[in-house]
Amino acid sequence: MKNDYNSYVKSFLDYLLYELNYSSKTINTYEEALKVYEAFLKKNNFDFKKVDTKIANLYKAYLIDAQYENKTSSLKLSAMRSFYSYLREIKVIESNPFLNIHNPKVEKKLPNFLKNNETKMILDFKNVKNEIEARNYVMVEFLYATGLRVSEMVNIKLSDINFSDKTIKIMGKGSKERIVFYKACESILAKYLKDIRPIILKDKPSEYLFINNQGNKISTRMVEIIIQKIAQTQKLKQKVTPHTLRHTFATDLLNNGADIRSVGELLGHESLSTTQIYTHVTTDYLKEVYNNTHPRAKN
Repeated sequence: MKNDYNSYVKSFLDYLLYELNYSSKTINTYEEALKVYEAFLKKNNFDFKKVDTKIANLYKAYLIDAQYENKTSSLKLSAMRSFYSYLREIKVIESNPFLNIHNPKVEKKLPNFLKNNETKMILDFKNVKNEIEARNYVMVEFLYATGLRVSEMVNIKLSDINFSDKTIKIMGKGSKERIVFYKACESILAKYLKDIRPIILKDKPSEYLFINNQGNKISTRMVEIIIQKIAQTQKLKQKVTPHTLRHTFATDLLNNGADIRSVGELLGHESLSTTQIYTHVTTDYLKEVYNNTHPRAKN
């Protein structure tokens, strides 16, 4: 079973990479899930091609008994659902045994975001010493202005930018294309392209918008490190990540009157339920404003 199973796993992972353009991080998550599933199959001497709904339910119980958190169990079950959908697609099996297996309920954590004074602190560009520091602050401004995932930002090419419309074509999760707007950081982006990026490149050609000090595409990990350092320099008390800026983008739009569906479109969410978590944040914010400003509520 092992070699047969592993060959289909490799074929499935290649499909995710080359056909669906999934990120390496997502593919690693799927690969790890398939290894855990293989251990379950071996332990119980099950043939992966003959798994039915009853065995799929046993696997769900196996994950719970192994004391995986609900979120982790859900990811592993979702990976199996995708794997068996693939096997059905290539006609290895007739039906997907995981299709009707429900994921454990996962409590959604409220997103971490910056308050107005914190946003002003992290966007304070005083005392920039060189082009690399200038680029770093442009990236912070850019993430807050667009609400992009960091993985989306680092893959932007100059050819993706429409300078007349102030829009950028983004290839999001699952190769889904959308348009985002950058007018909020138009002037600083123009300065970066005219005065900063050419100096960093040193005549080296690059199609990517944001580049590292060798002139190559900057990595997501490097952006994470840069933003953490900027937050520390600006004396922000909370941990700040690229996703914090994305959450702040969404929260600020909703607090200023944007409708939830439009915010979801800008964020590239497939489902409105994914965006609805921000309504809890804005409700809490409004409650705080009310309690702190209404004369009788203050008392």
